[in-house]
This record gives sequence, C-alpha cells and structure tokens, in this order.
Amino acid sequence: MKRVLITGVAGFLGSHLAERFLHEGWEVYGADNFLTGQRENVELLAQIPHFHFEEKDVRFGVPFPRTPVDLILHFASPASVPDYLAYPIETLEVNGRGTHLLLEHARQHGSRFLYASTSEVYGDPEVHPQPETYVGHVDPTSPRGVYDEAKRYGEALVLTYHREYRLDVRITRIFNTYGPRMRLDDGRVVSNLLVQALQQKPLTVYGDGTQTRSFCYVDDLVEGIYRLATYEGLEGSVVNLGNEEEIPILELARTIQSLVGARLTIEHHPLPPRDPKRRRPDLTRARTLLQWEPRVTLREGLTRTLKFFQAKLGVPS
Repeated sequence: MKRVLITGVAGFLGSHLAERFLHEGWEVYGADNFLTGQRENVELLAQIPHFHFEEKDVRFGVPFPRTPVDLILHFASPASVPDYLAYPIETLEVNGRGTHLLLEHARQHGSRFLYASTSEVYGDPEVHPQPETYVGHVDPTSPRGVYDEAKRYGEALVLTYHREYRLDVRITRIFNTYGPRMRLDDGRVVSNLLVQALQQKPLTVYGDGTQTRSFCYVDDLVEGIYRLATYEGLEGSVVNLGNEEEIPILELARTIQSLVGARLTIEHHPLPPRDPKRRRPDLTRARTLLQWEPRVTLREGLTRTLKFFQAKLGVPS
C-alpha cells in the first residue's frame, strides 16, 4: 500500500485530497495545527480505514518523522485573504521554513513532493489569461505580499531541490476554488455571499463588481491535483489548475441571489488594496500533461455548495 503525507489535512482542500487518496487505496498520514483547519474534517477522515493524524505545526518539525512515504502533498498554509492577513508571519514561515523541512524529508526518503502554490503568484496580472510562463506582477511590500511572496519563495525552494538533488517535485498553481467544507467565515467571496444570502443580509460586493474571477469546483480541482501527483514523467512541472469560465463578481452575487430565491440588496464597499482586476488560468498545460479540464458548471457547483451551507447554518433547503 502506497503512503502519502498531507500537510494542512484539516483544511478545505487538504481534507478533500485525503478522502480521495484513501478511496484510491492509499495509506494517508495527515497533519495540521488547526490554525485555520477544522477538527470536524479530521473527525470525518478518522472514520475511514488507513487514515492517521498528528497535530503538528510543520514550521517546527516534520510529522511522522520515522515513517517513509511515497508522496508528500504540502497544503499547510493560511490561504484566504483574511486568514493570511491575520497570520502574516505564520504564512511566511510555513511556506519557507516548513517547505524546507519537508523537502529535506522528501530528499532523505526519496519521496515525490507536490507543492500547493496559488494564482496569487501572478499578482494583479498584466497578461490575460495567465500561463505558467508569466512571471507575475506582484508588490512584495503590500499587505497581500505576505502570501504572494511566501508562495513564490516556496516555489523557488521546491524547484531548487529539483535542480540540485533531482528530487521529483511538482507545483500546482491553484485558482479560486469553492465547494463543501469551506469555512463559513473564511472570507472568500463565495462563502461570504452564500452566508449573507442565506441569512437574508445585503450582499457585499467590493468596488463596482466588474473585477472578474474564475471559480473551480473542488471535485474538479482534486481530480487535477491527483493526476499531477500520481502521473509519471512530470518531474519539475508547474501546472495551473482552475476554471476558465470568467465571471464578474457582481454577476456572481446575482447568481447566488437567484439560487437562494431571495430579493436582497447589493452593497458596494471600497475595493481592497492590490485586489486583482482579472484572474483566469491558461489551462493548456493541464490539458496537455494531465488530460484534465473542469467539468462542473458554476451553477451546478454553487447549488451543491449551497446545500452544504444550508445544513451548516440550519437553514431549510
């Protein structure tokens, strides 16, 4: 039985990935310090055979240090804007020191290593859509820079280990993702709008709402990550994963309003500093290397996510 170590396993993406690997017959070793992860996700995973958990902050040590694994998925990091602004030092360190410790562990045991990077490495892009060859437009001195530059440094570490030690590494740059198990208070636009709509509150849109994003349903993303992690011959690959369907935030708010079936006002608030105006992945590389593309439409994915939020909030469906 193959073994995988997943850091950030109590998080939104980490828990879905652990579930997928368990169902594929892997033995999963998960770690989290619960800074932003949820204990209920670990409790859910603990019901599945071959799942092991250690409460650990990977900035200060490798989880399960005496257990060699075939694959390491490094997903430990605050990821939403409110989270990484609340924990800026932790964000920098988990992607710096934490990544370095895990890479050393991978080198010592010959483990494959997959690093969860982000579309934020492109900053407020001047190239659209964003291919992996685009070097980005990032302000390292802005508050958002703690996440953008942490992930850029993490990528540099990962690829340096590939060049220096021929370690089998892969990097995924993840674009906006949504779905069940998102925290109600994580600060992401989908969760914010769903909670506001279900609580019959005004919907918050920043700026005039013409800024665009592309939203990928979590099942599609997990499929892409699984292929990137397990396919052979992808050493050193950097791959965008997300959805190419681009939508203005104001249109997203109106879509959620229609799904909930309520007449709600939309309140416009000032746009946060350095908020990207457009964000959409170029998926050419994902299609070529992984034979992957997203399949779940935005409306279908939002409908599934809405049911999860209704259950969490105790709102009748």
